[in-house]
Amino acid sequence: MDATGAGATGVIAPGRVAVVTGAASGIGLGLTRRFAAEGMRVVMADVEAPVLEAAAADLARTGAQVLPVRTDVADAASVAALRDAALAEFGAVHLLCNNAGVGGSQDPLWEVPLGDLEWVFGVNLWGVVHGVRAFLPVLQEQDAAHIVTTSSVFGLFAGSLGAYGASKHAAVALTESLHFQLREAGSHVGVTLLCPSAVRTNFDTSSRNRPASAGPAADTGAVTRAARAELHARSAPPREPDEVAELVVDAVRTGRFYVLTNAARDGAIRGRAEEVIAGGPPTPPLSW
Repeated sequence: MDATGAGATGVIAPGRVAVVTGAASGIGLGLTRRFAAEGMRVVMADVEAPVLEAAAADLARTGAQVLPVRTDVADAASVAALRDAALAEFGAVHLLCNNAGVGGSQDPLWEVPLGDLEWVFGVNLWGVVHGVRAFLPVLQEQDAAHIVTTSSVFGLFAGSLGAYGASKHAAVALTESLHFQLREAGSHVGVTLLCPSAVRTNFDTSSRNRPASAGPAADTGAVTRAARAELHARSAPPREPDEVAELVVDAVRTGRFYVLTNAARDGAIRGRAEEVIAGGPPTPPLSW
């Protein structure tokens, strides 16, 4: 077995089991479709139960082996229940995709309601933490296993999208640390970090799943969408979720760590590294 966690027969193969969070739509649904096409059994997790059930039913009609499990990744107990459901149904997990993510207000950090900050970090960062902690012991028991974390290209350069960008930077650092620690431990579990640019999803309406427990929200939905549209305006056209899923499959098979979906932000990524060495300050990403 090699250091990527690929094993003798590979993680992506008929009969293997994948768990995908945020699986009801967007990249998560693209990943689910792609894994099912490989003959894998897929546990589909999402907080949006009706949409999740409908997506799973559509896939099941094509012959895919899928199990929908309503999951709030910000809740450790809910992620533990997801793990238990996966094991009860399929007996193993070989591939974990910590893919669930949400946006958030673009207001100044000192004005954003605390509930919004807790929601964004709860899903985008703590969702990854909970996934790793719940599933890694199971993955370690398999002959081949891999973890994919979905961050964002906005987690690779400075100063954009407020709490969202900050949460995605944290997810990047967490996943890099996970890679180092697994290698130091001699683990066979591989790790991939997906940092997509624009992808054709319903991400900009993620506030539909904002929990009531977060309290009153700032009325910035239109501002958020406008800001993201401006940031993506100089990017390549949005990729389709199925295209991104193909990149992920290739990365898992080849042991690739970083996965970008287009080169439009390469200048901003390089520029940030140069600014750090030079002492900064950071340049707004639209300047690159």
